[in-house]
Amino acid sequence: MENILTAITLIFQPYVIIVIAISAIYGLFVGSIPGLTATMATALLVPVTFFMDPVPALAAIVTMEAMAIFAGDIPGALVRIPGTPSSAAYVDESYALTQKGKAGFVLGVDVTVAAIGGLFGAVILIMLAPMLAEVAMQFTSFEYFWLACIGLSCSVLVTKGSLLKGLISLLIGLAMTQVGVDITLGYPRFTFGVTDFLNGFTFIPAMIGMFGVSEVMRNVSSEDCAYDAKGVQTRKMFSGIFKTLKRYKLNIGRSGLIGTFVGILPGAGADIGAWIAYAVSKKFSKEPEKYGTGHIEGIVDAGTANNAGLGGAWVPALVFGIPGDSITAIVIGVLFMKGLRPGPMIFQQTPEILYAVYVTFILANLLLIPFGVMAIKAGSQMLRVPRNMLMPAILMFCIVGSFAINNTVFDVGVMLVCGIMAYFMEANDIPVAPAILGIVLGRLLEDSFMVSMIKSDWDLTVFFHRPVSAVLGVITVILWSGPFIAAFRKWRQDGKDTDAENNTCKPNIDDVT
Repeated sequence: MENILTAITLIFQPYVIIVIAISAIYGLFVGSIPGLTATMATALLVPVTFFMDPVPALAAIVTMEAMAIFAGDIPGALVRIPGTPSSAAYVDESYALTQKGKAGFVLGVDVTVAAIGGLFGAVILIMLAPMLAEVAMQFTSFEYFWLACIGLSCSVLVTKGSLLKGLISLLIGLAMTQVGVDITLGYPRFTFGVTDFLNGFTFIPAMIGMFGVSEVMRNVSSEDCAYDAKGVQTRKMFSGIFKTLKRYKLNIGRSGLIGTFVGILPGAGADIGAWIAYAVSKKFSKEPEKYGTGHIEGIVDAGTANNAGLGGAWVPALVFGIPGDSITAIVIGVLFMKGLRPGPMIFQQTPEILYAVYVTFILANLLLIPFGVMAIKAGSQMLRVPRNMLMPAILMFCIVGSFAINNTVFDVGVMLVCGIMAYFMEANDIPVAPAILGIVLGRLLEDSFMVSMIKSDWDLTVFFHRPVSAVLGVITVILWSGPFIAAFRKWRQDGKDTDAENNTCKPNIDDVT
């Protein structure tokens, strides 16, 4: 209790509160611009933290991260361009609601479940950090392989329409990850002698192109694809929000657990958590046929898991000094810079710093709603801009965001090529989302598989030797067999219906005689 009171005293000082407020605005601004990710925002914030004490420095990063992850939902809902990679899981669902004139409602739900998910992750971080970190540390390459398989399977299973087209999209994304230097042999693959191909395709430019450039092309080529500025009614943003939360309260709890647990896994991050939560949501929904057409349930689940993963990622970072994602990897560097060593001893040597992080997590997610509402009101004004002016501006942001990743024109080219490819994919009803997740998880899948094979001397049965790995493997097999079982049942039902029709059509001999 004494440590909590000390932490509250450290946080609620004028200087720290000002730092938190400025960091919130900075996070919302960066997160809402496609290409300028939360990781980049954190990296740009590090030089500023040189001149801060540990508490305001960590408070600035925590607040900025929470705001930036949510802010990615704003351009995703309004113009179908996710501001951050983790928003890509439900960008189509949000945009479909915007086209129905419900942009204000969907963004109101976004900011509310983001705050709830962030608080959920913070509570788990406070209560169960050491125990959950020990569980996460049990994950080896075998478990990560199955986790990647589950994530990739989910992306195909949640696609609307043809399962085959969803699989084709996934394979396109996985094929893109094969370009570059081989992970195990160090040999260049599919580079065709081009030096820029050695590092492979960077995910952010590809994502911006597939969502942003393709949307610009679709708007330019269609006369009927205009935005509805009147649909963004920020005054009625929270109308019906409590009814929605009450209806999906079990979804929020389930997705909070999924997001937190996936966030705890080193290297997994909120991206995978959002995809898995969305897939689980569709699997257990009473209205799965509405997914992909603008159904708020999927947004509730994925949005909750998205922000819940933030608190989870800090668990291994603080307890073992192992980053949960790219942001906490930067945080560990900041801690070392401040003379603090993350690990078990931090609970004993500087508990006030630890509790200050806890308090900041809670405060940042409480501030997310008022600051988020202001960001939504500001962002909604973009739909009032005439389309012939808005589309070039969006394309400019796409170019700037892609170039800013590595400061190379090559990434801009990747963005444009991926945008053109995505435009033709969607013109032929091939979904883009599985390709995006294939690019995200392709390297993790190959990494974990090759490392596992080298450790086991190419024995495939080793993936089922460990208890956790075996459970994840069984779940993956069930997911893969689901479509085949459904097709078999449909085939049997069609056969029974045909037999019944044939029996009905046969004349009764007794009646004839």
